Amino acid sequence: MEIFLGCGAFFCLVEFLLYRRRERKLKELTLYLLKLQDGAELPPFESFEEGQLGVLQSEIYKMVSLLDEETKKSKRQNHYLADMLSDISHQIKTPLAGITLMTDLLKDPELPEEKREEFVEKIDRQTEKITWLVRNLLTLAQLEADMLKLKKETVSAAELVETAVGPLNILAELKGVELEMKIPEGIELSCDRAWTAEALSNVIKNCIEHVSTDAGKHVWITVAENNFAVTLTVRDDGPGIPPEELPHIFERFYKGKNSSKNSVGIGLAMARQIFLQQNGTIEAASEPGKGTSFRIRFYTGVSL
Repeated sequence: MEIFLGCGAFFCLVEFLLYRRRERKLKELTLYLLKLQDGAELPPFESFEEGQLGVLQSEIYKMVSLLDEETKKSKRQNHYLADMLSDISHQIKTPLAGITLMTDLLKDPELPEEKREEFVEKIDRQTEKITWLVRNLLTLAQLEADMLKLKKETVSAAELVETAVGPLNILAELKGVELEMKIPEGIELSCDRAWTAEALSNVIKNCIEHVSTDAGKHVWITVAENNFAVTLTVRDDGPGIPPEELPHIFERFYKGKNSSKNSVGIGLAMARQIFLQQNGTIEAASEPGKGTSFRIRFYTGVSL
């Protein structure tokens, strides 16, 4: 009888100790959640217990980790958008000032008719410029903040280049630049057709605008494929990019000394973001007096 009583007391003691241990762990878990509620950094769990309490502890930590990552992502997106709104405000300040001035001048009843028509035309151009600028800056902000989801389509390389070049034919003709393309049949890549064509168009346009000098009048577009990637190369025989400028050409709002007066400096930055979001890369190589080449790679079956 005494043995049974002793065993019963022992089991009661063990159960009591286990209860106290579980109670202590639950208090630690509660304290952990309170720290999170106060906005503290995500505190790590040193270890996970076995059993149901351990499963609960593990699941709570996973959930909190996911929420923490989403919060950080949201903060990054807000940071990008705040910076971009500041950039938009800065970039449209000058054209808006011009529009305001010309609008005030149009109120003068004695303003000659030819001047009135000239100001109206300039206001239209500045308005179009602001619309284009805001649209592209917001797109760039969405790309940098990973808020713009691109499609994954099987696209013919030949069709992609044709779509990219189409809007630029008139510009090339006006500047006397000859576009030469060498694109083998049957090459395909996985990308968003519309956005990738726009990004490629920005690269080609950059070459057209910078090649239209006495140094050269050609832009070549080639496509090649191997087991690892599809490579698009856009090359010109223009004056080239100075070595000190080359590392910065993909930065937002960067304009080199050879940039046109109407250049804003976002075309290459936006193109780079579009390529990066699709398992791609873009690199530039240049030598003053010998031209510039852009090499765009879309890797197959490899995550960068």
